[in-house]
Amino acid sequence: MKIFKPLLLAMAFAASMPFAISAHAQAMDHSKMGGMSTPGAPASMSEGEVRKVDKEAKKITLKHGDIKNLDMPGMTMVFQVKDAALLDKVKAGDKVMFTAEKADGAIVVTDLVPAR
Repeated sequence: MKIFKPLLLAMAFAASMPFAISAHAQAMDHSKMGGMSTPGAPASMSEGEVRKVDKEAKKITLKHGDIKNLDMPGMTMVFQVKDAALLDKVKAGDKVMFTAEKADGAIVVTDLVPAR
């Protein structure tokens, strides 16, 4: 019985470790960890991947992470762009950093740069 209690305690501790590690990882601010970024890009920019570019319609489809300034979770969606010239910088498959804002009832990409 003297061996059983410490063994049981050690097993309980070991079994709880994955949950503690998971909780710690979720609580970390990953924006400061140097993931996909562009040197000199403002912290307000969001990460994304270009899925489609439609220059004629001035639209871009992005698979993006959270857009904090709009309180929007990550998803894939079509955005209007403020300036069609932004679309000349990117193509489908490119990783990008972008800024999106609400304007005239739509969400518009106002800045777009390839990520490095």
